[in-house]
This record gives sequence, structure tokens and C-alpha cells, in this order.
Amino acid sequence: MPEITIKYNDSKTLKVLQALSELLDFTLSSAKKEKKRKIPGNNVSITPGDPSIDISELNNIFTGKNIDAKELRSKTWQRKK
Repeated sequence: MPEITIKYNDSKTLKVLQALSELLDFTLSSAKKEKKRKIPGNNVSITPGDPSIDISELNNIFTGKNIDAKELRSKTWQRKK
């Protein structure tokens, strides 16, 4: 089924769309708005992670490798100058 996204500012628009949906036989659905935080001064948005994700499979990859966060940052997250 084809989908369309309509963005609106006025709540009256939603009422009109609901009335039209009954006449023209289409459905309305509301997307969840993602919560984002802005870091002051950096102009960067942070989207929180999904807490329902199962990360237990990653334990097998990293267990026994003696990797800590400081070492990981120093070796792999280097910024190019």
C-alpha cells in the first residue's frame, strides 16, 4: 500500500484529514517523534539508543580480548588533522 507523509502545524488540519479519511477511505497513523538532545555550542543532535536491543551476542566478540575504552579510543578513534 502506498504511503504519504503530511507535516502540518495547525491542529485544525488534523481534523480535516480525519474527516477526509472517512470519506476517501484512507488511514491515518502518527509517527513517534524521536527525542533529540542538542549539545550546547556544538550544534550536534544526539538520538538516544534503543534499550530493547539485545547486545549479548557482542559479549563473545569482546570477552577475553583485554580491550578497554581508553585503548580503543587511542587506537581506532583518531581524528585526522
